[in-house]
Amino acid sequence: MRSIGNWNPAWNTLAELDEAWLEKFMQMNAHAVRKGLFDPLTLEFIAIAVDASCTHMYAPGVRRHIRKALELGASKEQILALLQMVSVVGIHSVAMGVPILVEEAESLTKDGPVKGSF
Repeated sequence: MRSIGNWNPAWNTLAELDEAWLEKFMQMNAHAVRKGLFDPLTLEFIAIAVDASCTHMYAPGVRRHIRKALELGASKEQILALLQMVSVVGIHSVAMGVPILVEEAESLTKDGPVKGSF
């Protein structure tokens, strides 16, 4: 990861604690890069999507990969579209939660508060 410019300084401590595990993780992570399966811009788009997703939200990585994508020729419109697409990952919270909210609210209206609930 260092050799391709994708080293995260936050990994330094992990490297000190368990270098062998981190090396195996990095080998797995760099597999597609080493094999040339994706062009560099596509890899940056994937990294932006992962880092910007609601399950990760890693701003330093988003910044680093947006900068690199722009350097590789990405347009602001492409990156904005990517961020808009990845934002829908969080919609599942609403899609799951709203029906439960309606169900529970209807139950509460019919049955009254559940004893012992907080």
